[in-house]
Amino acid sequence: MDTTDPEIVFDDQGNCNHCTSALQLSEKIWFPDERGEKILDQIIDRIKIEERNKEFDCIIGLSGGVDSSYLAYLAVNKGLRPLVVHVDCGWNSEQAVKNIENIVKKLGIELHTFVVNWEEMKDLQRSFFKASLPDQDIPQDHAIFAALYNFADRNNIRYVFNGLNFATESIMPENWGYQAMDYRHLKSIHNRFGEKKLKDYPHVNFFQRYIYYTLIKKMRIINPLNYIDYRKESAIDILKKELGWQYYGGKHYESRFTKFFQSYYLPVKFNFDKRRAHLSSLIVSGQISRTEAIEKMKENVYAESEIGNDLEFVAKKLDWSPEEFRSIIDMKPNRHQDFPTNESLFRFGLKSKEYLKRILG
Repeated sequence: MDTTDPEIVFDDQGNCNHCTSALQLSEKIWFPDERGEKILDQIIDRIKIEERNKEFDCIIGLSGGVDSSYLAYLAVNKGLRPLVVHVDCGWNSEQAVKNIENIVKKLGIELHTFVVNWEEMKDLQRSFFKASLPDQDIPQDHAIFAALYNFADRNNIRYVFNGLNFATESIMPENWGYQAMDYRHLKSIHNRFGEKKLKDYPHVNFFQRYIYYTLIKKMRIINPLNYIDYRKESAIDILKKELGWQYYGGKHYESRFTKFFQSYYLPVKFNFDKRRAHLSSLIVSGQISRTEAIEKMKENVYAESEIGNDLEFVAKKLDWSPEEFRSIIDMKPNRHQDFPTNESLFRFGLKSKEYLKRILG
């Protein structure tokens, strides 16, 4: 990490606040040892007992990326009966489609695909570009999580398995993105820049997420990868060998949109290179050395010819010419906080959640 994060702070030993915070957090949420395996087995045993009379005992959102793919593999090998849901936002790479097909077939699990209304998704993504904001993945991310929660609710599934994990995702500067579940923020941007009504777009507001789903429906979000010694390269090797899975070349590159947004739009417009955070997370979890990470940062993962093709592809899908799209990318950058948000409400919710955890165990 470096000062491309304007809020970074280094101590006397040269350690940044991100690494210090991540190492402190690791003691609370990451258990890559026998203790973690024991906790995970206890969670799984409870799920098997409580949900034994249901067709599915948990639900997993499958993007085709490393984390969600390995999560599906882990769940099946632990004897669970997951309902697997893929949310198609219109940007799947051909390799992602093949990987998902292989996973479902070889694990013998049932897949439900929810296709987001493309015209509405397109209008939302155009709105976010017009707003000149850093986190262009919010329209996709919100739809994916909302559709998954709604699907679990309709099918009376209480346990939602999430691929989020400390080992590969412990570090990400706050100003490089924003809370994808803030529907007020998403709506405020669409109301200002959008041209269509959102009739079918899957969404969930703060009270649905934390009151209805959590307290009333007693839905539980489980992060199983935090209870194992989860290592990216080992996971990739297993997926390739066992499921015929193929790597995309970068984190979240299963989405053609996310690949372009992370590898071109963010570095060019905001000088944010998410590889710094991704590699820093691997350093903190002991998967690579700092020296190795610095060498990886020198690699050119996005060829110039590929950038041009992807820019034209994204522009065309969003009904812009390449020239129009470039002019939008060249606009003055904005912050998410320049638009209405529920940021204070989410911070309060997280603090309340941690307080209740300490009280209730």
